[in-house]
Amino acid sequence: MRIRKAIIPAAGLGTRFLPATKASPKEMLPVVDKPVIQYVIEEAVAAGIESVLIVTGRGKDAIENHFDVSYELERFLEEKGKTEELAVVREIAAMVEVSYIRQKEALGLGHAVLCGKTWAGNDPFAVFLGDDIVVSERPCIRQMMDVFEERHASVLGVMEVPRKQTGKYGIVAGERESDRLIRVTEMVEKPAPSEAPSTTAVVGRYILTPAIFEALGRTGRGAGGEIQLTDAIRLLMEREPVYALTFEGRRYDTGDRLGFLEASVEIALSRPDLKGPFAAYLKRLVAGLG
Repeated sequence: MRIRKAIIPAAGLGTRFLPATKASPKEMLPVVDKPVIQYVIEEAVAAGIESVLIVTGRGKDAIENHFDVSYELERFLEEKGKTEELAVVREIAAMVEVSYIRQKEALGLGHAVLCGKTWAGNDPFAVFLGDDIVVSERPCIRQMMDVFEERHASVLGVMEVPRKQTGKYGIVAGERESDRLIRVTEMVEKPAPSEAPSTTAVVGRYILTPAIFEALGRTGRGAGGEIQLTDAIRLLMEREPVYALTFEGRRYDTGDRLGFLEASVEIALSRPDLKGPFAAYLKRLVAGLG
């Protein structure tokens, strides 16, 4: 069975980016010239995802507007002969089928995924965190799909982190099946460094079987009074296997100010139209600091 659907939770308030996020969703903050969530959806489309559900909240209308048709803007660009810009705008609206549902209470990532139960039905699906960008030659989620198609089980995207940072992530441990793949036997949400079973952290990408919804229904409120997806995955592991894949690629946490700046600089340097002049500017800047 192929993964054709993806859920993107995007209802968070983005308080780490205040005041910028007071009136604008954090997922719409631009990295160079595209909002963060567009990078995420482009990865999904490149991997073959055909339908996306974005879980939004109050004040997130800008996300819906971005992926909708903008007749006035298109007409303006057409009249001005701006064919390149017009093509870009039309491509965004035609990129993928996008649906929306509102998370009416801020009850955490697990609850946001649960909001997609009716939409997902009995199909396995991907989950992308709306502020995690992964740059890779082969889309990160496609790498995980390959594991799903072989194992027919849930797959978590993971990476190694410094032990002092384990308190920021869900941490997994398990039986290693290859250099990059483990069968998960233990999963802990944001453990202290001294209590973490490993330094393998779950970051921003999941493939889940529909059985996760039953597990989420049995999951009470955990850390922070929220329904934690980590807790539900632990329940899921009691009835079916769960795997963790160390994906190939560079992950940026754009929900963190330093991560956002790193993404902006490195993605700009990867672009042929910006690399030369921007690299020259950075060299001058660094020389001036010295």
